[in-house]
Amino acid sequence: MADEPQKKSHLSALVGHTNGLTKPASLAATATRAAGGGGGGGGATASSKKLVIKNFRERPKLPDNYTQDTWQKLHEAVGAIQSSISIKYNLEELYQAVENLCSYKVSATLYKQLRQVCEEHVKAQILQFKEYPFVMHRSDSLDSLLFLKKINKCWQDHCRQMIMIRSIFLFLDRTYVLQNSMLPSIWDMGLELFRNHIISDKQVQTKTIDGILLLIEQERNGEAVDRSLLRSLLSMLSDLQVYKESFEQRFLEETNCLYAAEGQRLMQEREVPEYLHHVNKRLEEEGDRVITYLDHSTQKPLIACVEKQLLGEHLSAILQKGLDNLLDENRISDLTQTYQLFSRVKGGQQILLQHWSEYIKNFGTTIVVNPEKDKDMVQELLDFKDKVDHIIEVCFQKNEKFINLMKESFETFINKRPNKPAELIAKYVDSKLRAGNKEATDEELERILDKIMIIFRFIHGKDVFEAFYKKDLAKRLLVGKSASVDAEKSMLSKLKHECGAAFTSKLEGMFKDMELSKDVMVQFKQYMQNQSDPGNIDLTVNILTMGYWPTYTPMEVHLNSEMIKLQEVFKTFYLGKHSGRKLQWQTTLGHAVLKAEFKEGKKEFQVSLFQTLVLLMFNEGDEFSFEEIKMATGVEDSELRRTLQSLACGKARVLIKNPKGKEVEDGDKFIFNGDFKHKLFRIKINQIQMKETVEEQVSTTERVFQDRQYQIDAAIVRIMKMRKTLGHNLLVSELYNQLKFPVKPGDLKKRIESLIDRDYMERDKDNPNQYHYVA
Repeated sequence: MADEPQKKSHLSALVGHTNGLTKPASLAATATRAAGGGGGGGGATASSKKLVIKNFRERPKLPDNYTQDTWQKLHEAVGAIQSSISIKYNLEELYQAVENLCSYKVSATLYKQLRQVCEEHVKAQILQFKEYPFVMHRSDSLDSLLFLKKINKCWQDHCRQMIMIRSIFLFLDRTYVLQNSMLPSIWDMGLELFRNHIISDKQVQTKTIDGILLLIEQERNGEAVDRSLLRSLLSMLSDLQVYKESFEQRFLEETNCLYAAEGQRLMQEREVPEYLHHVNKRLEEEGDRVITYLDHSTQKPLIACVEKQLLGEHLSAILQKGLDNLLDENRISDLTQTYQLFSRVKGGQQILLQHWSEYIKNFGTTIVVNPEKDKDMVQELLDFKDKVDHIIEVCFQKNEKFINLMKESFETFINKRPNKPAELIAKYVDSKLRAGNKEATDEELERILDKIMIIFRFIHGKDVFEAFYKKDLAKRLLVGKSASVDAEKSMLSKLKHECGAAFTSKLEGMFKDMELSKDVMVQFKQYMQNQSDPGNIDLTVNILTMGYWPTYTPMEVHLNSEMIKLQEVFKTFYLGKHSGRKLQWQTTLGHAVLKAEFKEGKKEFQVSLFQTLVLLMFNEGDEFSFEEIKMATGVEDSELRRTLQSLACGKARVLIKNPKGKEVEDGDKFIFNGDFKHKLFRIKINQIQMKETVEEQVSTTERVFQDRQYQIDAAIVRIMKMRKTLGHNLLVSELYNQLKFPVKPGDLKKRIESLIDRDYMERDKDNPNQYHYVA
C-alpha cells in the first residue's frame, strides 16, 4: 500500500499525455485498478472500467499591448532598412515576432500596416526626382545621365530593401499571403508600389525613356556608353512590366527612322560591297545589343526593322548598282555576303534569282551572238559555266533554285543563235579528240568531255551537232588522226546516254566499219600473196557503209594503170566474198606514201591521192603547166589549185612554181625541185584546207534541214495514223512534243501542205482547220 501514491501519479501522467487517443486495453485496465486501489474498495469498483479524458489547457493569452509593441519593433526595423541604418533587434527575434503575430490571427492587419509603411517610403522617393528639369533637350546628355544613375540607384536600393523586408516577414508571405490569392506577395507588392508611384509618374517615365534612348543613340554613333546602367534600367522596366508599352514601341520607332535615313544616305554614298559590309556590321551590333541589355523579346522586331530599312527597301537598287560588277570580277566573299543578307529578307532570294538569271542571259548572249567570237565561243562557254558553278557552290550554298534557273538561262541564251553553237561544239570536240592534241592527259580529256556534254544538253538542235560531229569523226577515223580510241568510245557512250541509241547508231556503225575493214585487209593481204603478180603497191582499203558515213561527192580522176589494176583486184576479191554489193571509190579520201629521190638522198612523202597523182607525173618529165597537169590528172579545178599550192607554196616545196606567188593561176608552170632539202626522212605534206568551205558548211546544214523535213513528215503521218482526225492546233502541239529540234510554226504548216498534196492526209470539207488521215 505504501507504493500506491507513486503508482497513481505515474499513471495519471500517462493518461494525461494521451490527448484523447484510444488507449491499449492493458493501460486502461491498469488505470482502473489503480483507481480502485486508491478508493480502498477494490472489489466493488473492479467491474466499472472508466477513463476520464481532460481537455487541453487553454492557450496563454498575449500580454496586453503585445501586438502594438511588436509592430512598433517591426516598424522600427523596416524604417532602419529603408534608411540604410543598422537594426537594433536580432533578425531571428523579428522573424519570431512575425510568426507569433500570424499565429494570433493578426496577419491581415500586419500585411496592411507593412504595405502602408512601404508605400509611404516609396512615395517619398519621388521627391528626389522633382529637382531635375523635365523640359530638356536630347542634347543635355550629362543631366540625363545623372538622372538615369539616380533612378537606377533608387531602384537598386528599393530591390535591396524589399529583399530584407521580405526575409523578416517571410512567415507572413508564406502563410497568409499564399492563402489569399488576391494579395500580391511582399516582393510583388514592392514592384507594384515602385511602378505606381515612381515609374508611372509621367515626367519620370518620359525622362527615363528619353535618357535610355539617348544612350543607345550615342552607342550607335560609335560612342562608348555605360552598358551595365542600360542593362539595369531595361531590366527594371521588364520587372515592372512596363518595358513593352513604355520603351519598346518608342525604341523601334526611333530605330526605324534612324536606319531609314541611314539606308537612303549610304546607298548614294557607298559602293555595294561597302554598303553590304555596313549592313552586316549593323545587324551584328543590334544582335549584340539584344544579348547585352535589351529584353530578348525585342530581338525579332528589332532585327526585322534593320533588315527592312537597310535591305528590304533597297533590294533592286543594290542589285542594279553592283551585282554585275561582283559577278564580272568574281568577288566570291562579297557574293557570299549578298546571298546571306538577301536570304534574310522576305522576297530577297526571289529578286536575287531574277537578276542572277538576267546576268547569265546577257553575258552568255554576248558570247554566242557575236560571230567574231566564234573561234573561242565554246571555250568561253565552258569557262563561264565553270565560273557560275563555282559561285553557286561557294556563294549560294548549292541552292537548287539557283542551279535550276542557271540551267534555264543557259538554255535560253545558247539557242538565241540557232545551229552555230551546236556546230562549234562539234568542232571543239574534234579539236580535243584529234591526234596531236598534247594539252590533256586521259583524265583531263575525260573531264573536258564531261563539261562539253553539260553545254551540249542545253542545245535544241542536237541533229546539227550530230551532222558536224559525224563529218569530223569520219575524218579522224579515215586519216587515222584519232588521239585515242578509248576517248572516242567514251564520247560516244556519253552521247548515247544523253540522246538515246538512235542518236549514236550511225556513229557506232562507223567504228564497226573500221574494225571490219581491218579484218578484210588481213584476208586481202593473204589473197594478194597467192596472186602471180602482187605488184609494187601496198593497198589498204576502208569499206564504208553508205548509210553510216557522211555523204561524199564522188570525183572521177585519172589513176595510173597500176592503181586501176589493183582496184580491180580488190573489187574481184571483195565481191567474191560479198555478192550483190556495190563498191564506189571515194578518191577525195585517199592518201598514199611516196618514195622520192633527191640530190640530198631518199625521202618519203605522206600525201593525199590528188598530191600523189600530181607528183607521179614528174616521173615522166621535169616541167608541166597547170593546164597539162589538169588534163593528165582529171582533178577538179579548185581542188587542183589547192593541191599545187600545197606542193609548191607550202613549207615543203617539192615543186617550184613559175612565176612565184602564193596563188596558182592559169598558165603557171611547175618544175620538179631536185635540190629539195628537209631534216626529216618522212615528210607529211598537208593539203591546203579551205577554211571548211562555206559550201561544205552549207551542204552539212542543208542535209540537217533535209533530215528534219523527213522527221517532221514522219511524225505528222505517225500522229494522223493513230488519231485519224485532228485539229490543226492539236496536231502542232503534238508535233512540238515529239520533235527534238526547234521548228517554226510556218515550217510545220508547209510540211502539212506538202503531205496534203501527196495525199497522205486531207482537209475537212466543212472545217479547213481539221485534218483526216488518208489510208
